[in-house]
Amino acid sequence: MRQLRQAIKQRKPFESLEQEVFLEVLRTGNALIQDLVDLLRPSDLTQPQYNVLRILRGAGPAGLPTGEVGERMVVSREPDVTRLLIRMEQHGLVERERRSDNRRYVTARITRKGLRLLKALDEPVRRMHARQLQHMTRRELDLLAGLLERARREEGPGGGR
Repeated sequence: MRQLRQAIKQRKPFESLEQEVFLEVLRTGNALIQDLVDLLRPSDLTQPQYNVLRILRGAGPAGLPTGEVGERMVVSREPDVTRLLIRMEQHGLVERERRSDNRRYVTARITRKGLRLLKALDEPVRRMHARQLQHMTRRELDLLAGLLERARREEGPGGGR
C-alpha cells in the first residue's frame, strides 16, 4: 500500500492512477505552502500578499497596472486583487496611483517598507525551500519541474506536448 492511502486511511485502491497523482500533487502543494504560511505569519503577511510584493519588486520602480498584478499571480489566484492591494496599501507595503486621464487605470508599486520586508524574508524563504527539498537530487528536482510543467500542459523550450 502506498503512503497516501495509509495517510488518508483508505483501504481500497484509488479509482485511477490519475486520481492518486492528483491527490499527491494537492497534498504536496499544501505541505509546501503551509511551510511558507508559517514562515510569513510572524511578519503578519499572507501568502498572496507575499506573492504581490515579489511581483511588484520584480516590476521595478514603474510598478504594474493592477490587472497585470492579478495576471502574474499564477501561484495564488486572488479573486479581488484591488481589495488585496488596498489592504496592503493601508499597511504601507504598496502604493497605488490612478492616472488622471483614466481613473480606472491604477498602477501599483512596492514601497520602501515593502522592499525592506521582502529583503528580510529572502534568506529565510531560500533556506525554507532548501530544507523542504534537500532530500532530492538536482536531477530529481529538474525531472520533477519538467513533469509538473507537462502535467499543466505547458510547452517548454524546444518541446511540444
